[in-house]
This record gives sequence, C-alpha cells and structure tokens, in this order.
Amino acid sequence: MDEKTAKDLKAKIGNQAFDVTQNKGTEAPFSGEYVDLQDDGLYHCKVCNNALFSSKTKANSRTGPIGLQGWPHFRNAIEGAVKTQLDTSHGMERVEVVCAQCGSHLGHVFEDYKGDGKHYCINSVSLDFKKGDNS
Repeated sequence: MDEKTAKDLKAKIGNQAFDVTQNKGTEAPFSGEYVDLQDDGLYHCKVCNNALFSSKTKANSRTGPIGLQGWPHFRNAIEGAVKTQLDTSHGMERVEVVCAQCGSHLGHVFEDYKGDGKHYCINSVSLDFKKGDNS
C-alpha cells in the first residue's frame, strides 16, 4: 500500500484499526467495543464493509477457553466472507482470519477445546456492527 493510500485509510478507520487490519496487530483483551455486545445484526469489515459474521453465531466473550476470552468470537463466518491462512508469527502456528474481499487481518480461528467446532476470535477494531437483519 502506498503512503497516500495508507494515510487515507488511517484517517478513515483510525490508527488502532489500521494497525490491526494492515499490520496484523491485536487489541488488548476485553478492550474492544463488541466484546459484550449481544444485539442482533451483522458484523462487517471495518476496511471494506464486507459482511463477515452474524450475531446469531456470536459466543460469550467472557467464558470458554482462556485464550479466547476477551475478544468477540463467532462459531461461523458468513459463507465466503473470510479466508484463512497459516500464521507462524510469535513462535507458534495459528490460523489467521482475513476478509475475503480486501484481505484485512481480522483475528484467528481456533478449534474448540471441547472438539465441537471452531471459534473465530476477532478484534473488535477490525469490525463495524450494523444493527438489524442478521440472517
């Protein structure tokens, strides 16, 4: 991304969202605005507005596996909305979640510790929530 495009994007989404979505950063646990949100609606990519997750699949961010507590997490993504790729940063192997439309970093996906599915652990700053239809 060229300097002007980066500057414009930072102005649009803010420094922290830019760091997370473009530099694969993360927000501090329990600091995001969507950690406790339980309203009906859709979560969209902060960068390109692609619909990513329905509130119907949002799990409680204060319970569950210790490593997942503190960030919004979802059991499923909207079909075709996200892509995954291997992340070997920080001396570990994880599966990174990116927006399928613009490639922005969203978070990581983990297998449930009970073996009953996946958890998409997503940074609030990478999302915009739109209340209403969440089908």
